[in-house]
Amino acid sequence: MPYWRLSAFYFFYFAALGTLMPYWGLYLQSLGFDAFAIGSLMSILMATKIIAPNVWGWLGDHLGHRMRIVRLASLLSLLAFMAMPGATGFAQIALIMTLYSFFWNASLPQFEAVTFNYLGRQVERYSRLRLWGSVGFIVTVVLVGFLVDRQGTGVVLVALFTVFAGILLSSLLVKDKSAAIEQKEQPSIWVVLKTPQVVAFFVVVFLMQVSHGPYYAFYSIYLQDFGYSKSSIGVLWSIGVLAEVLLFIFMHRIMSRYSAVPVLMVSLVLASLRWLLIGYFPDILGMLVLSQVLHAASFGSFHAAAIHLAHGYFRGRHQGRGQALYSSLSFGAGGAVGTFSSGILWEQWGAPFAYTMASAVALLGAWCVWRFIPVSITEE
Repeated sequence: MPYWRLSAFYFFYFAALGTLMPYWGLYLQSLGFDAFAIGSLMSILMATKIIAPNVWGWLGDHLGHRMRIVRLASLLSLLAFMAMPGATGFAQIALIMTLYSFFWNASLPQFEAVTFNYLGRQVERYSRLRLWGSVGFIVTVVLVGFLVDRQGTGVVLVALFTVFAGILLSSLLVKDKSAAIEQKEQPSIWVVLKTPQVVAFFVVVFLMQVSHGPYYAFYSIYLQDFGYSKSSIGVLWSIGVLAEVLLFIFMHRIMSRYSAVPVLMVSLVLASLRWLLIGYFPDILGMLVLSQVLHAASFGSFHAAAIHLAHGYFRGRHQGRGQALYSSLSFGAGGAVGTFSSGILWEQWGAPFAYTMASAVALLGAWCVWRFIPVSITEE
């Protein structure tokens, strides 16, 4: 298995996320946009995940050559982003964001399918590869925060161009790996999708990402309003991802000992607690640090358990579309609804109310896991 070549792609892909999530909202704010406009623009990053992964996932499953798709998507996202410098109007920025995020969001689900083909039966080793994505996130969130403090938000554009180029270059280092051929005839993907536990699974991952809306769209702005510097905000973001990295190091042991279903439920409960801590104690640094440590649950353990279940539900020729559906319905639809609605809640009723609603949504997801997703042989 080409461990370092696979890890390099994760590093750069999530380095882009480490620039977009903490600092893109601040960049948009520097252009004069209000909370509603920022929430709407940030939701584009999530909304394109609804369509893009499924379009490219269908192509990957039917045409093969997933890495060619990854390379093409990476190249087009880089070219689209090059139009961003100088853009100022809402419509102009919205169009460019739609283009570059459509191609950027297309690449990861296909790369995940390639990764699982390399892993074969050693699915639990996925977290050892994925942790390098978290490392990339930490590097950019700290470095870009330091640079923004000293040079202004314009440096965000330079940072994003650099990591998009890194994504393209790292994709050139990985070759396709064919999946093992299934010995039995597979049912239609629609048969799989109509399974009650699969329906419940997609509802749950959707709700988890909805609950992240206020965090992804406004966390940096929220802390800035309480007097935190850009570099301090970057450190707080990095604490969360560092906790995620530490979890990923040991996640293969957790997944080999416990079922993915209870891990999913506990992650949602801890996410609910996290949003309350952020919403009501932003002026207490210790509470913010604790809330960021809980990122290991709200993203780390949740994502590891969810992708484990998705890999179990969607096998063989459905693999690419299964990963695409997970990405589009969670990070895509859930993220778009969460960021857009959080802009409305933030504008009308303020941050504590927005985070309270996020907490309630996460608890609803935990109840759905408990009520509708049984432990099944697809996890084995």
